[in-house]
Amino acid sequence: MSVTNDRVGSAGRPRVVVLGGGPAGLGGAWQLALQKKASVTLVEQNPWFGGNAGSFEWEGQKLDFGSHRLHPACEPSILADLKQLLGADLLDRPRHGRIRLLGRFIHFPLKPLDLLTRLPPSFGVSLAYDGATKRLRRPAPGTPDTFESVLSQNLGPTMCDRFYFPYARKIWGRGPEQLSGIQARRRVSAGTVLKLVRKVLNAVPGFKKPGSGRFWYPRHGYGQLSDALARAAQSSGAELLLEHRVKSLQAPRGDAPWRIAIDRGGRESVLEADHVWSTLPVTLVPKLLTEPPPAPVFAAAAQVSYRAMLLVYLRLPVAQFTEYDAHYFPEAEITITRLSEPKNYGDLGAPAGATTLCAELPCDAGDRFWKMSEAELGAVVAADLARAGLPLPAPPTAVKVMRLPQAYPIYLNGYEQPLEQVDRFCDTLPRFLTYGRQGLFAHDNTHHALAMAWAAVDCLTGAEFDRAAWAKHRAVFATHVVED
Repeated sequence: MSVTNDRVGSAGRPRVVVLGGGPAGLGGAWQLALQKKASVTLVEQNPWFGGNAGSFEWEGQKLDFGSHRLHPACEPSILADLKQLLGADLLDRPRHGRIRLLGRFIHFPLKPLDLLTRLPPSFGVSLAYDGATKRLRRPAPGTPDTFESVLSQNLGPTMCDRFYFPYARKIWGRGPEQLSGIQARRRVSAGTVLKLVRKVLNAVPGFKKPGSGRFWYPRHGYGQLSDALARAAQSSGAELLLEHRVKSLQAPRGDAPWRIAIDRGGRESVLEADHVWSTLPVTLVPKLLTEPPPAPVFAAAAQVSYRAMLLVYLRLPVAQFTEYDAHYFPEAEITITRLSEPKNYGDLGAPAGATTLCAELPCDAGDRFWKMSEAELGAVVAADLARAGLPLPAPPTAVKVMRLPQAYPIYLNGYEQPLEQVDRFCDTLPRFLTYGRQGLFAHDNTHHALAMAWAAVDCLTGAEFDRAAWAKHRAVFATHVVED
């Protein structure tokens, strides 16, 4: 077993090994190298950059791992950096999706006229009544703080029973009463009737916020963003290792370095580092350590769970399936939660005469859906679309399935205690940082993950990482709400 990064640590800079090549890892690696704060080596187990925010090629088309957008809420200075990297390839695109509600399609983002003309008048009346009677729904003292109680109080039964509760059961595989109230506050941006009204008014001239109803998207797939970050990091001096799996982490004693055992195709080597920055799932860290943590830490990590996702891609012999970028399906009778048409995101018009659909089917790793073949899952999606009034115009010419075992964190009631125990343990590891969407067990968007990376780099001064400053950033991260 050999040490592979002898060159790291030149010019007196600390050596940082970044684990994970998603946006958070790549953003951190780039900024560390660009600002000459550290000598950087990044380790990524996949053959591509970006993780779940990457892209891959299939049937001559660049495809994303589901539906991804860079939201206008991105920190302006970070957005300026990305625009400099991508130039004209970072497209300013309009949101143009649909939600199936009460068996009818309405535009998403929501539009007032669309809501008035497409949904039954009784729905609007019920929603208005829910808003007017909010004070009557104050929970009794001692009511558990759950996804169900938070949204029931703030939105009322109309939106909850028709949209949020069935959608929650599909996405997280648990009833709304089993999910923490934090899940509602972090995941539902329109969590009150007033916020819902404001969201609808965003489509009205004079009420629109800057960037409302639009998003940024790389011309050649969402993974182009991560590829651009990777090239920038390499140009700034970072070493990036694809297809290398982290086997173990040996924590240092005193001033000794970290020793990170990595493997590529059966060939094992060791990296040494002054600091380890991990964007891996935080629950994985205790399992990687050569010196096992206390048993309660292992038990706590086992109580923190993720929802898996199946991405089912259907290749169709038509130029376009619909004009919409995405369709959302909260209703229980439809198995999938979202259908996207990648061709409509980048507006390339390619490939000619064909298009690909991407259906998102949340599940648990190992359940009946997870075990289905590609042909069986293709049939599930086709049947769903037929039930939704969107029958396929022709049989798919090909079906491909990508399986993501850790797509969504599940905030079960009481999850905070075991997560905090694992997080506290990670804080005891010398010169170790866990951050990013997976590292902080967060539902965050890409722009949130990038903000974490930039903030982490700001906290490194010389050989020291400012934990007090990082704690302040963590407090801000805890207020992030996912952009729909």
